[in-house]
Amino acid sequence: MENNFKFKQFIIITLITSAWIHIGETSRAALVAFPRIAAFFEGKLQVIGLEQAQASHALIWVAWDTLLTAVLVFMFWLCAKAFGNNLKAILISGTVTSFATLGIFWIATVNTGLGEWSTAFIIFPIAWAELVIGAWIASRLYASGRWAA
Repeated sequence: MENNFKFKQFIIITLITSAWIHIGETSRAALVAFPRIAAFFEGKLQVIGLEQAQASHALIWVAWDTLLTAVLVFMFWLCAKAFGNNLKAILISGTVTSFATLGIFWIATVNTGLGEWSTAFIIFPIAWAELVIGAWIASRLYASGRWAA
């Protein structure tokens, strides 16, 4: 990897990596988060579940997942510049991104009374693994040098 940031390469790698992040985020939400959140709010508040989701909800998820992926890919690029394109860069970028995004989200959710620590402690490790895999995907894409031009 060269030292210069290549915006086109970054965008392409972000879009390709986002396919995995979209799958991971959607699966984690549908299989783990939504059922636990619905149980937490049972009788207190109506929660929009998958059956009530609208196109606007899907667009927000796409925007969130793409932003999350862009942060991850940029963080990986920075780590690869500092440590090389290796396992250390993958683990650091996946871990930092997970704590800086989803970790803060779940701390805020629990702190405001909108969730439980038990849910955060189940969901966060799954999200961490998802982002480490995403960093690995970005690592392989950067290593290929295919979109460097």
